Amino acid sequence: MTACSQTKAGSQSAPAGTQGAGAVKVGLVTKTDTNPYFVKLRDSAKEEATKQGAELIALAGKFDGDNEGQVAAIENLVQQGVKGILITPNNSTGILGALKKAKDRGVLVIALDTETDPKEAVDATYATNNVTAGELQGKYVKAALGSTPPKVLMIDGTAGGTVDEQRHRGFLQGMGLAEGDPAILGKENANGDQNKAQTAMENLLQRASGVNAVYTLNEPSARGAFAALKAKNLTGKVKLASIDGGCQGVQDVKDGKYLATVMQFPKKMAAQGVAAVATFAKDGTKPTGFQDTGAQLISDTPVPGLDIKDTAWGLQNCWG
Repeated sequence: MTACSQTKAGSQSAPAGTQGAGAVKVGLVTKTDTNPYFVKLRDSAKEEATKQGAELIALAGKFDGDNEGQVAAIENLVQQGVKGILITPNNSTGILGALKKAKDRGVLVIALDTETDPKEAVDATYATNNVTAGELQGKYVKAALGSTPPKVLMIDGTAGGTVDEQRHRGFLQGMGLAEGDPAILGKENANGDQNKAQTAMENLLQRASGVNAVYTLNEPSARGAFAALKAKNLTGKVKLASIDGGCQGVQDVKDGKYLATVMQFPKKMAAQGVAAVATFAKDGTKPTGFQDTGAQLISDTPVPGLDIKDTAWGLQNCWG
């Protein structure tokens, strides 16, 4: 019998009677437990743990950027005797001390979705190449603009976040822009939150005119940006795209809320991570290095030179 014990950082696991006697314990620490992306990652980890005859203990920060909550979660999991910890770091440097203590106790540590800094702070990373994902978004927006000079607003994520920086940088590369280029009319952090993104977009629109392209960190941010653009009757004038590839995001593309999204594959990240812990528990084999789990542009409006799948494919494979 196996079980998934989901608790907040610092709280206790599920009662012992719900756990598999003698099962390998796998810890999972996500940035939050409410973002649909991390819900999918957690569900996929639970499914793979069941297949492996392992027990998943899922913890999370209270909000995107809650580094202290993740540190407490790591310490909690080590105390519970996990064989491995899978983590999506809120802060790629803020958890290094806690991860080192876990590794010193013989715990296998794998980053999912987000790299640590330095990368060697974990045994391995299973993630999207987020520079590539941002670059694909940028290339699509640039192609959609055609010969029109870009005037860009950027809805970023959390200051100092590795994924946030990588996607931002990749988008600019895809657009052929350098940081500080006059074509960038403004940018604000929205922590990947839809409501914050809407407010940020409203603020940016008050200060900038002539915008024709918008970068968004993720699909909740894109939905917030879309709402703000719609209120100003700008949706048909602005090229908006995003990254995530969740089922809702793909449906948003199909419905015309934004032109394209870049799909990630969190199910693959989580399943491979849990399987790696199970293998480590069995024979001591450790995974190493960066394992790229892929990125795929999704749109119903193809552009030359880019590999694009339509939303029908996207809805069949969202977050697969």
